[in-house]
Amino acid sequence: MSIEKPNTRVLPGFMELLPEEQIEFDRIKTVIEAVFKQFGFTALDTPAIERVAVLDAKKATKKAVAAGVPGETPAPESVEEDAAAGETAKQAYRFEYSGVEQGLRFDLTVPLARYSAEHFNDLTFPFRRCHSAKVYRGEKAQKGRFREFYQCDIDVIGHNELSVAYDAEIPSVIYFLFKKLDFGKFTIRLNNRKALSGLLDHLDVKSKTKEVLRIIDKIEKISADEFNSSLRDLGLSEAQISTLLDFIHIKGSVNDILNQLKALGITNSLFMDGINELETVTSLMHDMGVEDSYYVIDLSVARGLDYYTGTVYETILDDRENLGSVCSGGRYDNLAESYTDEKLPGVGISIGLTRLFYQLREAGLIPCSRKTIADVIIVPFENNNIPTALRVSNKLRIEGFNVDVLLEDTPVKEKLQYVGKKDAPFAVLIGSEEEESGLMMLRFVQDKKLVKKTAAIDDLAACMRNSNVIR
Repeated sequence: MSIEKPNTRVLPGFMELLPEEQIEFDRIKTVIEAVFKQFGFTALDTPAIERVAVLDAKKATKKAVAAGVPGETPAPESVEEDAAAGETAKQAYRFEYSGVEQGLRFDLTVPLARYSAEHFNDLTFPFRRCHSAKVYRGEKAQKGRFREFYQCDIDVIGHNELSVAYDAEIPSVIYFLFKKLDFGKFTIRLNNRKALSGLLDHLDVKSKTKEVLRIIDKIEKISADEFNSSLRDLGLSEAQISTLLDFIHIKGSVNDILNQLKALGITNSLFMDGINELETVTSLMHDMGVEDSYYVIDLSVARGLDYYTGTVYETILDDRENLGSVCSGGRYDNLAESYTDEKLPGVGISIGLTRLFYQLREAGLIPCSRKTIADVIIVPFENNNIPTALRVSNKLRIEGFNVDVLLEDTPVKEKLQYVGKKDAPFAVLIGSEEEESGLMMLRFVQDKKLVKKTAAIDDLAACMRNSNVIR
């Protein structure tokens, strides 16, 4: 009687890669983390499991405020707003262990907020951190959407205040990062929530600001009729909708748009703060070396979450706009208000690396051509050649090369097939002739031609470096 074997197919919403794909994924992740560190962001690694009370704190705070809890400033919250605030938290994987309700982190922001509150007295502000890790959401699995995925975040957190100059530094990180990743031409789209909120105040729809911003955030995903209808449902007049659309569709160079915004004659203080911050941010971006052709002011960028309060960013690949934003974020007033009375404003960005990798792979923009992480494969033809192969591998590893030694006792033909399939940049073949002469056979491809060289063990590393083969 045979025992039924379990289904080995990966669960829906989880990404599992082949070796050549994993190598490329890790390369991209390494590039991202290296650029973050170049800008002085310290890498942190908070636990994947948090108390449910921590994961739900933001949602609980909003409910307490709406109910007028003593010590809080009452603020009206709609059912829709409350649902939006807690929607992501609802997707958290939850369980109980040792009598404690726990859950898997659904983003890297909540752990950062909890960490900043817990270690407030030990941190130096402004506090700069980067974090690349898996997060988990029990959302409906569909193509390009995942329940387990890597996020790569950076944030700068201040105490009581944070200079708007940091709002300019963040897009400069985006610029240098995506230039290095070389996925093609990209554009950083900037706006400021204060300008949008100030405009809505000017239009006498301040009470509907959050709902309107969420609709603006969907402007590229819905038809013009749906957009206008959604605004009408909120009670906006045709004149108000027309003014809002005229504002959103202001185009031109950065200076042209700033001049047009100033020429509107809107004296609302929040609006003016937003325009002034946009002017400062774009000017400092230029000083930080961001080329003008890589960023624009886009007044339709709203970022639908209530979380953002100032500068907001979205980054698109010019030739793949259908992928949506590949890197987004912005300024927020108080990161850790749910965990501490200290005011911790911040600014940051997030890259959904798993989704980005999946989309670029589907679009054929990531070759995934390297079959092994090894720079060189060492092949002893006979078992008595293994000691020499191990000595060679040790020397090459000391020289900084990644080495794979084939130790299987198989026919030479199969050994060579292994080398061909792995397609490492170099191969060192060791047989009886090599043992007798002390000269190792080094093989590599240069200018699409197979090159064979012999070199002493101590000279192999130099010979490989001088070959100009890209590792």
